[in-house]
Amino acid sequence: MSFVLLVIGLFFLVKGADFFVEGSSSIAKRFNIPSMVIGLTLVAFGTSAPEMAVSISGSLNQANGIVFGNVVGSNIFNILFILGLSAFIRPIGIKTKTIIKEMPFAILTTIALMLMVMDGIINGDPYSIIARSEGWILLLFFAIYLYSMVEISVLGKEEYVDDAIVLMKPLKSVLFTLGGIAAVIFGANLAVEGAIDIAQMLGLSETLIGLTIVAIGTSLPELITSVVAAKKGENDIAIGNIIGSNIFNILFVLGISGVIYPIDIAAENFVDLWILFVSMVIVVPLMFTGKKLNRFEGAIMMLGYVGYMTFIIIRAI
Repeated sequence: MSFVLLVIGLFFLVKGADFFVEGSSSIAKRFNIPSMVIGLTLVAFGTSAPEMAVSISGSLNQANGIVFGNVVGSNIFNILFILGLSAFIRPIGIKTKTIIKEMPFAILTTIALMLMVMDGIINGDPYSIIARSEGWILLLFFAIYLYSMVEISVLGKEEYVDDAIVLMKPLKSVLFTLGGIAAVIFGANLAVEGAIDIAQMLGLSETLIGLTIVAIGTSLPELITSVVAAKKGENDIAIGNIIGSNIFNILFVLGISGVIYPIDIAAENFVDLWILFVSMVIVVPLMFTGKKLNRFEGAIMMLGYVGYMTFIIIRAI
C-alpha cells in the first residue's frame, strides 16, 4: 500500500506541475509578460515544483533524510542521467556562455552547500545541520540569481520564445493554476508518507529512499522537458533546464526547507555531495570537447549514474 501511495503521489506531482505551468503561463501571457521572463521564472519553478513540494512536506514531517536525499539525488540524476540521455538521443551543442556563466554558478552553489555542512564533519559530529540562518542565506542568493538572470536577458536583448504557451480562457487558466498547485501539494504529502513507510518497512534509511525513488520521481518533469528538447535539437532548453533546476534545488528548495525546519545531514551523506560536485566538474571538460556532448559521452554519463546507484545501495546494505 505504501508503494502505491508513493506512485500515486509522484503522478500527482508531475501532472500538477504540468497544469501549473500551463495555467500560470497563460495568465502571464494574457498580461503581456515577456516569454523570456515566463521561461526563467514560471517554467523553471514548475519543473522543480515536485522537488520543492516533497522537501517542504519532508521538513514539516521532520523527515530530513528525504529532504536532503531528494535535492542531492535529483541533482545527480539531472546532471548524469538526464543530460547523458539527452546527449545520447541527439548530440547537444554547447554555447560558450553556458559554460562560462551558468555551469560555474551551479558548481559554486554546490560548493556553498558543502561548506555549510562541513562544520559538523570537521568537528567529528555524526550530523551536520543546515540551520535556519543558512536557509535564509540560500534564499537570498536565489533571489539575487533570479534577478540577475532576468536582468542579463533583458539588457542583453536575449529572446526566450516559447510558442507552446497556449492562451486559455481566464477561468480555465485560474483553474489549471490552482488545481496544479493543489495536485502538487496533495502528491507531495502522499509521496513523503509512502516513502517514509517504505523506508521503515524495509529497514532502509530515509536518505536512501530520497536519493533513489523520490529523487528520480520528482525529476520526471526535467527528464521529459530535456528529452523532448533534445529530440527537437533545442540544445539551450535541454541543458539550461538541467543547470537551472540544479541551482533552483539547492538555493530555493533546500533554502526554504531549512527555514521551515533545520536539516540534519548524516556525515556519510557528505560523500553524496562530493559525487555531485565531481560529476559537475567532470561534465565541464566534456562540454569543451568540440563544444558539444556526443552520444559516447552521454552513454558514459548514464553509466556513471548506474555506478552511483549501485554504490549507494551497497552502502545501505
